[in-house]
Amino acid sequence: MSIAGTLSSALSGLTVNARAAEIAASNIANATTEGYGRRELMTNARALAGVGQGAQVSSVYRHYDQALVNDRRLAEAGAGDRGAQADFLTRLEGALGTSDDPRSLSGQIAAFDTALIEAGSRPESEARLSRVADTARGIVSHLSATSREVQQARSAADDQIEAQVAQLNSALTRVAEMNGQIRTSLSAGRDASGLMDQRQQAIDSVARIIPIREVAQEGGQVVLFSAKGALLADGRAFSFGFTPVGVITPDMTLGSGALSGLTLNGKALTTSGPQSQIAGGSLAGQFAVRDELAPGAQVKLDALARDLIGRFAAPGLDATRQPGDAGLFTDAGAAFDGTSETGLAQRISLNAAADPRQGGALWRLRDGLGAASPGASGNAQLLIDLETALTAARDPVSGGFMAGARSYSALASDVASGVARARLTAEGEVSYAQARVDSLHKMELDAGVDTDRELQTLLMIEQAYAANARVVQTVDRMIQTLLEM
Repeated sequence: MSIAGTLSSALSGLTVNARAAEIAASNIANATTEGYGRRELMTNARALAGVGQGAQVSSVYRHYDQALVNDRRLAEAGAGDRGAQADFLTRLEGALGTSDDPRSLSGQIAAFDTALIEAGSRPESEARLSRVADTARGIVSHLSATSREVQQARSAADDQIEAQVAQLNSALTRVAEMNGQIRTSLSAGRDASGLMDQRQQAIDSVARIIPIREVAQEGGQVVLFSAKGALLADGRAFSFGFTPVGVITPDMTLGSGALSGLTLNGKALTTSGPQSQIAGGSLAGQFAVRDELAPGAQVKLDALARDLIGRFAAPGLDATRQPGDAGLFTDAGAAFDGTSETGLAQRISLNAAADPRQGGALWRLRDGLGAASPGASGNAQLLIDLETALTAARDPVSGGFMAGARSYSALASDVASGVARARLTAEGEVSYAQARVDSLHKMELDAGVDTDRELQTLLMIEQAYAANARVVQTVDRMIQTLLEM
């Protein structure tokens, strides 16, 4: 080999090893960076006119386990779905309160029962009658506050849907842009690994919201589909549509058109049930809260309010009431007519006739809501009958409860225990899903950058670089010797 050929080979070795050192250093620096794919320098022999001229970089290979990444993305989507539902159930359980908390719904009912018994033993005591009114208002306030909490949770879910749709559209646009930039870079013979990392990060953000399938195409391109097969991005980004409504009331539903559904390029998508095209991600979880879990909770609360109104409006309970008049509890001050139960938990109130705060008189709790003047102060019969109405076994009229007569306290306990069971089940699913995410993420990291291996590679690169540098120094001395002859 000529001196020129030797120098060319050594210089090519310096160039290749410098690039290899850069790749190894990048691998070590990004060992824990999300979306980073380990790089490996691919080289081959360089020849000129059939004569070897050292080495050259052919490409940079980006290691990427598509199957493992897909599994991790599906697990993250599932965790987001279960997490949204578990958060709502935890919020609902907190609003209802636990049985050991006197401020809970069960505690308020027990206090009302106790107040009726105490007032029945001393019907002439205004303090005890006042306690009856206070505890009755406590039940009403608790039902109303819990109902408002449910609707606030729906509004919060609506806001989250808006934010996640905006994030989806931004990420899908980014994926489409990255596809174009990667194609351009590869066509020009440049390393596109950095762009692929950025694209993977964007795809990961999509996958947490909607489960997706990533399909590799020629030229470094990818096409994204939803788990149900809807095309989300190819050469262009598809656009999701959603219109938030702000404040949500119990009567507002997706079916009535009062709430916005989800569209993809203007086409409506199914957001719930087995045919849901977004099932399994955090977006589906928020739709489940807004359109299924929260409305279901509202139905139970309204049924509780209806049962309470019905117990104290039963014919014969209070002889002073005229037919059709409201009982001790009312629907916004009027008798409940049975045709507008939705939102009743927010409208229920204590009858103004027996509520001093509304201009009524406490003695009507003892003498009857329709009484024009106080009766015998020692007559406790109505108070005893009211307590009996509260504790009597009665079949619920609505709410989808299991068949069987029960007291009002038992009915409220059924609601609270049902929420607690659902919350425990959801939290168990969240724990399982998160454990799977953590396991797959660890597997992904284990299959990624091995820093020990990269350090060993750097040592070999250093030796190769030094050897090529030594060749350059030797050639330099040879040339100097020739020039001095």
